[in-house]
Amino acid sequence: MRILSRIKLPAKLENLDRLIEFVSVSANEQGIEQKRIIEIEISTEEALVNIFNYAYQDMDGDVSVVCKSDDNDKFMIEIEDSGIPFNVLSLKEPDTALDISERKIGGLGIFLMRKLMDDIQYRREEDRNVLTIVVSKSRVDKNNPEN
Repeated sequence: MRILSRIKLPAKLENLDRLIEFVSVSANEQGIEQKRIIEIEISTEEALVNIFNYAYQDMDGDVSVVCKSDDNDKFMIEIEDSGIPFNVLSLKEPDTALDISERKIGGLGIFLMRKLMDDIQYRREEDRNVLTIVVSKSRVDKNNPEN
């Protein structure tokens, strides 16, 4: 895996646009189509907002974003924070068959990330949460294979 770019900023909502733009530019430089870049932006935003809102609670902290690529078809976004340990993948998927008034609040963002991205991985490494979003550059839209 080749590191394409790296950024580290305070984990604050005011840095969200800058971090999303950072990932978007890196994905664009890899030749990923615009529709797929929008899906990457949505997923990255969900991950970052969760970190901003929950990782550090009453203290300040940073978030690092590293974009990587292999020589084949994979683009990866690695998002790291040193906040409280939290495996986002441990959340149960929401029951989308229930009426909206019966559903529990929360979990839809992670559900959306799982649907949009090819793979999401979590690991705890040296007191840091590391969330890796994996994107196939040539993924075929399952709902519309001609696009």
